[in-house]
Amino acid sequence: MTVKHQLHPRNQHKRGYDFKALCKTLPSLKPYVYLNKYQSKTIDFSDLQAVRTLNQALLAHFYQIDNWHIPQENLCPPIPGRVDYVHYIADLLNSLNDSKNVRVLDIGTGASCIYPLLGYRSYGWSFVATDIDPKSISNAQSILTKNKIAENQIECRLQSAPSKIFDGIVKPDETFDLTMCNPPFHQSLAKAMQGNSQKWANLNKAKGNISTGKETKAALNFGGQEAELWCQGGERTFVRNMIKESRKYGHQVTWFTCLISQKDNVSPLKLALKKQNVTQSKVVKMAQGQKVSRFIAWSFQA
Repeated sequence: MTVKHQLHPRNQHKRGYDFKALCKTLPSLKPYVYLNKYQSKTIDFSDLQAVRTLNQALLAHFYQIDNWHIPQENLCPPIPGRVDYVHYIADLLNSLNDSKNVRVLDIGTGASCIYPLLGYRSYGWSFVATDIDPKSISNAQSILTKNKIAENQIECRLQSAPSKIFDGIVKPDETFDLTMCNPPFHQSLAKAMQGNSQKWANLNKAKGNISTGKETKAALNFGGQEAELWCQGGERTFVRNMIKESRKYGHQVTWFTCLISQKDNVSPLKLALKKQNVTQSKVVKMAQGQKVSRFIAWSFQA
């Protein structure tokens, strides 16, 4: 297996996928595994069910999550990249004396509840997981119940006001060490479909397949449902609103963080932070293969 030096040093997936071990943990993965032209074991990453089954194997093998199922229409998160965010925010919190008592607010947890699951199993953190979609909250709660994860470890909360982020979620008497979020990327449904169609085409190209022109709906389903993919104004507007609203809760949260997919959004968002007079801010770069991502972090506390 090739060492992926770009991943965080503590990332258990930096050596790639050990399909022999994963198939032993979850035998249902075995039918999806094959030898590529380099005689290396892999799966078809354009096959939604293969990717979902790989996720189930990874979560069972590394994180003791034996029951993880999400609806067909929901976003299927890549585990190595998702856990990288968790490890990097752990570094952000390294000044805290007792990491076991870390409390995290996950904005937009989705049906997968992936960040709370990874953070809880990797570091023992407790989470409040929020989403604007009742079906996603219901599925996330089902995953927690089936894996016997108690509410004091991961609690799900529905955000009933879609235009709000912290309002209606953060209670007056509670505090968090940090927040995390993977915001909607696109500005419209049309842009989301275009982007995911391109992703689908790239996957087919990597396999040497020819596009059939029938991938549009499948590409959208492969990438997630509408609320997970886009919002009015896209990522920049979403995070700018988050920054503005966060000021109200600056005394209750040590660090606010949010993933930023588009490099061009970094400078405008740093300006937005300056306008809110944050005490500290930083941009942390991450990389998974050829893809470079980052998250922005800010605090109103000294």
